Amino acid sequence: MSRKKSRKDGDDSSDIDLTPMLDVVFIMLIFFIVTASFIKESVIDLNVPEEQENPPPPNPDEQNILITVTATNEIWLEQRRIDARAVRANIERLHAEFPNGIVIVKADEESEAATFVAIADAAREAGVNQVSLVAMQ
Repeated sequence: MSRKKSRKDGDDSSDIDLTPMLDVVFIMLIFFIVTASFIKESVIDLNVPEEQENPPPPNPDEQNILITVTATNEIWLEQRRIDARAVRANIERLHAEFPNGIVIVKADEESEAATFVAIADAAREAGVNQVSLVAMQ
C-alpha cells in the first residue's frame, strides 16, 4: 500500500517551473536587440556624376576602345566576336592607333565577373590602365 500512495504523491509534484527558462529567453532577446543596434553595415560610396544637358563633343583624337560582353560571355570588339585569348592583341593594336583612349567594357547583367576581370587584366598588360565597366540593360 505504501507504494501506491507514494506514486500518487509523485504525480502531484511533477510540475516544471518555466520561470527560469523565460528569464533566460528574455535576457537573450535583450542582448540581441542591444548588439544589433551597434552593427554597422559596410557600403561602397559611389560618386555618380551629374547628368549634363549639353555634354562636350567627343575629341576625334581620343577614341575609346569599346568591348561588348554578351549574356553568354561572348566578347565582341568592332562588330566581330573575338576569343578571350586575343583580347590583349586587339587592345594593343587599337591603343597604338588611339593612345589617349580608354577601354570601356559594356557587359550584360547576366555575364560573369570573371570575363570582365580577364578583359581588364588583358588591357593592363597591353598598357591601358583606365578600364571602365558599363552595364547593359
